[in-house]
Amino acid sequence: MKRLSVAFAALALSFLLVSGCLSPNPASKTFPITEHGAVGDGQTVNTKAIQALIDECAKNGGGTIVVPKGTFLSGALYFKPGVNLRVDKDAVLKSTTNIEDFPAIYTRWEGIERYWTSAFLNFVGMKNVSVSGEGTIDASGDAWSNFGQGRGGRGAGAPGRGGPNAGQPGAAARGNTPGRGPNAASANAAAPAAPIALPKPQDVYPSPLPTTATISLAPDRTNTPIINAAGIALPRGGFGGGNGSGGISINTPPRSIVFQNCTGVRISGLTLKNEARWGYVFIYCEDVVAANLTAKAEHYIPSSDGMDVDSCRKVLITGCYFDCNDDCISIKSGKDEDGLRVARPCEDIVIEKTTFAYGHGGAAMGSETSGGIRNVEVRDCIVEADNWAPVRFKSQPSRGGVVENITYRNIELRSAREVVEFNMAWRMVPPIAPPAKVLPIVRNVRIINLHGTATNVGSMHGLPDSFIDGITFENCNIVAQRGLTIENAKNVDTSGLKITVKEGEPIIRR
Repeated sequence: MKRLSVAFAALALSFLLVSGCLSPNPASKTFPITEHGAVGDGQTVNTKAIQALIDECAKNGGGTIVVPKGTFLSGALYFKPGVNLRVDKDAVLKSTTNIEDFPAIYTRWEGIERYWTSAFLNFVGMKNVSVSGEGTIDASGDAWSNFGQGRGGRGAGAPGRGGPNAGQPGAAARGNTPGRGPNAASANAAAPAAPIALPKPQDVYPSPLPTTATISLAPDRTNTPIINAAGIALPRGGFGGGNGSGGISINTPPRSIVFQNCTGVRISGLTLKNEARWGYVFIYCEDVVAANLTAKAEHYIPSSDGMDVDSCRKVLITGCYFDCNDDCISIKSGKDEDGLRVARPCEDIVIEKTTFAYGHGGAAMGSETSGGIRNVEVRDCIVEADNWAPVRFKSQPSRGGVVENITYRNIELRSAREVVEFNMAWRMVPPIAPPAKVLPIVRNVRIINLHGTATNVGSMHGLPDSFIDGITFENCNIVAQRGLTIENAKNVDTSGLKITVKEGEPIIRR
């Protein structure tokens, strides 16, 4: 364990040495979008003007696109090599809510490579890219929140722009929406679909086959293939359903900022407001510094993760603040058959000096664990605003993958529903994929100097055939209403855990 800590210290030091260059080279050319046709009146749609500037900037050696003071409305934007972004103080880059402004792009969504809605800001296959400034990215999630979901309000055709209840599900919708609570797995299973013969990728995809390494847009967002470019069948429920003609219609709000297959990413200073789906997203990236970022979303916006780090390597997240309606930070590595095919871990991650306000988790590992997650340290962080579970591990038997060498250190609990949640059969909602040949494994987790108050200490639930293995508490002190339940776990050292509870036993082992 000492060797692991030394490795983390060296990793953090290397990040800090490069994080001083979070902004573009001062000598690089800057291009204010207002000098190239963009209008910051909050009504003019500036997609064409801004995209034309990005393209022209890339052709002429690169530089920094600058969003000055004002509110600039735009659809999806696709950045090119050599083009950085700066959003100045009092500037707002705001997403439109017209789905036609967001073509389907080949990406990874919920752990599976496939066509999915383009992000608001797309950075694909770039090196040494900088996104900075003191301004705001407004993803319009308050207006997108009930788009296509049957959530009442104004319906799928016109996302509502009302107040805080605009995206709230009605009673009928609530009954049809998979839950996140302990009864989520009790939903009635639909009859299994009859097996169908799958086509070959070359028969249903344009040539050449799309790839996540470049910007690959679907010819028709309403009729995408039922398999991905690797020939794996795609789930057809949820946000992207069948279209009646055999294909899949991609009809979901966009993620906010996606870096995909990038190296040398520096993003700092920005405020992200109301992410419609996931906020800051890193997929297949290496050498990432995310510093002094904020993500705040209304608590009725579904799937509004603050940040997702998916099959990335060497990532430093420092000095950030998250308040959202899903995990504040989620560490992932692919899902089920396709995640096992890609087999790309998420590794060498440091999360520090960050505040986890409201959210379903603080720094969560999973639930997409198929490629493995290893060497993660979460340290010197604050938990407040009734966060659901700041120490969170989640997976499913179908995922597989090894989650190991994870450390939570120096965590201050000001308000949490639960402190820890380990659930290897998380959200088992039909249709349920068959178990992986090797079930998910969680091992070697250290929780050090964690202290404060919570409603519950929490729970550890491994699988009967894959116990959680090697959890160590050191110098932890928690005051809670109820204690800790441990089931299907071994080598759990609670000698360094002091629990003061008002109800029941501090620790229950099953």
